[in-house]
Amino acid sequence: MTTGRTADPEIRAEAERQHQLIMRGTSYGDDATRAVMSRELRTRLIESLSIGDPLRVYLGVDPTSPDLHIGHCVTLRKLRLFQQLGHQAILLIGDFTGLVGDPSDKSSARPMQTAETLERNARTYREQAYKLLDPERTEIRRNSEWLAGMSFADVIQLAANFTVQQFAERDTFARRLDAQQPVYVHEFMYGLMQGYDALALDADVQLGGTDQTFNIGCGRTLQERNGHAPQIAVLTPILIGTDGAQRMSKSTGNYIGIDEPPDAQYAKAMSIPDRAIPEFLIHGTNLDATDADRLIAELNDGALAPMDAKRRLARAIVAEWHSEPHANAAEVEWTRIHSRGEAPSDIPPLELDFAGAESITAPLAIIIADAGAAPSRAEAKRLLRQGAVQLNGQPAAEQPVALREGDTLKIGKRIWLRIARRP
Repeated sequence: MTTGRTADPEIRAEAERQHQLIMRGTSYGDDATRAVMSRELRTRLIESLSIGDPLRVYLGVDPTSPDLHIGHCVTLRKLRLFQQLGHQAILLIGDFTGLVGDPSDKSSARPMQTAETLERNARTYREQAYKLLDPERTEIRRNSEWLAGMSFADVIQLAANFTVQQFAERDTFARRLDAQQPVYVHEFMYGLMQGYDALALDADVQLGGTDQTFNIGCGRTLQERNGHAPQIAVLTPILIGTDGAQRMSKSTGNYIGIDEPPDAQYAKAMSIPDRAIPEFLIHGTNLDATDADRLIAELNDGALAPMDAKRRLARAIVAEWHSEPHANAAEVEWTRIHSRGEAPSDIPPLELDFAGAESITAPLAIIIADAGAAPSRAEAKRLLRQGAVQLNGQPAAEQPVALREGDTLKIGKRIWLRIARRP
């Protein structure tokens, strides 16, 4: 084994360069864990470069929703970095772990997904991930390859490597147990399955958010007990959502999807609270670290107004996932709507059956709810009572109104509909 002391000086220098790039922006929660992972990473890089054997680096994603959002891309960018440094990038689609769902940072059991839903979502994940990763240099795997064929005896043998106390002491489970909330046995299985993923992939490094410390530790345990060098955890912060309160998630609606239209991405970025701007600049964009640090410094000393900082942020997000011209157009559109109070140029049509008449009289609550612009008719009525619905630029009444072709509805701050005649 080549160590840092015996390695060629050029190899040590290159290993140190890679080490600094990889560790930048990581977050471990405690200094002791960071020190151990940093030391192991440096040693493994030297060994890899000395023998010309790239590290096997993987990121696992459970396809529990059809879209990746920019929160997923914090770790995806790390995977791309390893790829650019010449290491083997592995994107693991958790089509089997997704059946259970990761209990990390969850206050209750996650709903179990169907295999059909996971398969449908998995097909889109690879296409979206290739917006960051090089398709020709990315190894795509699914953990159903090894987990689906395990026998019950295999599961018992796997479980024998861990104690109930280890799982019960996890923050997410401990809080629920203290509150006398149920913790289901199948939730314990998630850490076992993810641990076995690392063993099956013969992984040198696993990427994940800070909530993955326990799961990655399961992998280290199984690897060591099976004669493998334990994988190294490279952990990154979890990006906050556009609400500035909860982690970014499709289920809470506080996300910016990488496949969303430019106007939607720009508008969502402009909606984040001022206090969340620095975190989004660092972890939610592909801005160079120097540029992000400079913008944050200007924001902190008052040289850059929060609104202008958000414009820079929004443009960076749209430009990354679409293009600079798309970012410029989205900014013009957002300014036209929000600064000048004008309607969007491409309001989606809401087709109604006029039955040959010039107008149709209907309760707006029903129209709004049936169009999906409010989750229920009761919620639509609440919006109407609060004055959050406009018809042709004027506050709309709760009682039935006459609608004509070409009328515009604005529901809340973002949703616009144009009344159209059903063919």
